[in-house]
This record gives sequence, structure tokens and C-alpha cells, in this order.
Amino acid sequence: MLAARHVVCALSGGVDSAVAALLLRRRGYQVTGVFMKNWDSLDEHGVCAADRDCEDAYRVCQVLDIPFHQVSYVKEYWNEVFSDFLNEYERGRTPNPDIVCNKHIKFSCFFRYAVGNLGADAVATGHYARTSLEDEEVFQQKHIKRPEGLFRNRFEVRNPVKLLQAADSFKDQTFFLSQVSQDALRRTIFPLGGLTKDFVKKIAAENRLHHVLQKKESMGICFVGKRNFEHFILQYLQPRPGKFISIEDNSVLGTHKGWFLYTLGQRAKISGLREPWYVVEKDAAKGDVLVVSGGPGVGLALGTGLAYTPQPPGAAPDRGSWPGGY
Repeated sequence: MLAARHVVCALSGGVDSAVAALLLRRRGYQVTGVFMKNWDSLDEHGVCAADRDCEDAYRVCQVLDIPFHQVSYVKEYWNEVFSDFLNEYERGRTPNPDIVCNKHIKFSCFFRYAVGNLGADAVATGHYARTSLEDEEVFQQKHIKRPEGLFRNRFEVRNPVKLLQAADSFKDQTFFLSQVSQDALRRTIFPLGGLTKDFVKKIAAENRLHHVLQKKESMGICFVGKRNFEHFILQYLQPRPGKFISIEDNSVLGTHKGWFLYTLGQRAKISGLREPWYVVEKDAAKGDVLVVSGGPGVGLALGTGLAYTPQPPGAAPDRGSWPGGY
């Protein structure tokens, strides 16, 4: 009798990863749950949210009767994700730390740990995404020898795995997985790819996973939490006071603490002004933020918006080119 396939599932302490692990068990795989601690500072209430999430992930493993492991990538997250986030922000760009985290932490550090330390045949996460490989094809990747010899042969991607949109287009997370390497995609299963969020919640409710079902869904940047974003950033970056200037008449409307705190298209909260003003340009040399009154689409109508060019999985990131914040 063949041994069950071993799948190591990343558990965040939320409902999506919990149901992903449950579905893997239902498919007959040997499942191991792993919680990654990537950030260890206290939240706005003086509590370490990562510790609470770890407890919830452990309870999921108890309910599903699967092994539980915890790993810390705090140092790696700081070096690969948070430092990059600060550097990009200071240059006036709007980085997306989730993309960088998936590339360097979840599908690199965790992936290597799962395969190298835990002997996984495949890894899994609770992302809403799909790939062009069926489960059995994912398991077969373990036995495919990579090309050797010429430099081109070693690094040329042959028969690339396609990253496909999830069935739930509203929850689809393929954008955040767009920089995951081909090697990691080949060995990854996304159990929620064909499901809707509502159905995932239904599964959780029917399988004693109420403790994660009742949690509020995490939104925004994980290390900021519910704290004021500007206050948080200015703990790490030096303030650079400047002016809000109307592009309509070049008048000074107010002041700010740093041009890098604003994103094109973002509404600028200007003290004393009730009407909405939106960022259309940033002058790094002078430290000014240029704004226009009206709706959020005004900046794009003026031709000052940036366009995002989709990149294939594993391609080099087109940094600073995607519009909007989080």
C-alpha cells in the first residue's frame, strides 16, 4: 500500500487556511499545519496579534487531528519585506508588502522548510487561486529532474505552470501571488481555488471551526493593524514637511509631514477643508503634494495616473507601477 501524500499547509489562524487544511485531509492526504510568525511587535492594545493567531492555528490542528509546527521568520520578514517596504515608500512609491511576503517568505522560506525539513510532497495555502496543475501533477514534480549543463538550460522556464484566477473573482488573490517562483508553484496546491468565500464559511461552520469563523477578516497591511498608517510610518521614516498645492490655481491649501506618505489618486486629508481633494502628482525635489478637487477619477482623467502591467509568475517585478494603496 502506497503511503499517503504529505502536504504541509500554512495556517494563519484564519478561516481560509483552516478550511484548506480540512479539505486536504478529506482528499486523503497526510496533512501537517505550520504557523509562520513574521511580525512580533504589539498592536494598538499592547497585545501581540501573532500569538493569538498562533493559538487559533493550533486549535485548528487539534480539531483536524493533524501535527502542528511553528516557525519564526521575523528576521527574514524584516530584511526582505519590511525594509523593502520602507525603502520604496521613502522613494515615493506605493509598494505592496503582500506580494513581497509571498515571494520571499511564504513561497521561499516556508516552502524550503516544508520540503527540506518536514519532507513535504507538496505545500498548500488558503489563497483564493488556482494553477494549471492537478493535484497528482503537483506530486509528480518532486521526481522531475531540473535541466543541467548550459546556463540557459538551467534557468529557462519550460512548460511553465500557469497561475489561474479563482472561482470567486471577488476574493481572487492571484495578483498577490504574481511573483511566486515557478519552482514553488509547481509544488503548491490551492484547495480554495474552486470555492466561493461563502461556501468556505459554510464548510467551517459544519466542521467545528467556529473559533476561526468568528474572527474578523484581516484587511490592509498586517504589520500596521488598526493603527493610524501615517503615525506608524513616521516611527521609521524621518518626517519631511511640505505643502499641499492646488493644481487649479497653484494656491497653498495646507501642510503635510512627508510627500512619500501619499499615493496618486489617494484622497488627501487637508486640515480645515471639507471638500474632497485628491493627489495627482508629487514633487520630490520641493516636497510638495499636488492635489485637485473633485472625485477620485479626476487624476486619471488628467492623464496623471499610472497603469499596472500584469507580469507572468516568476517574472521580475515592475516596481512602483501599480496604482492605488491597499
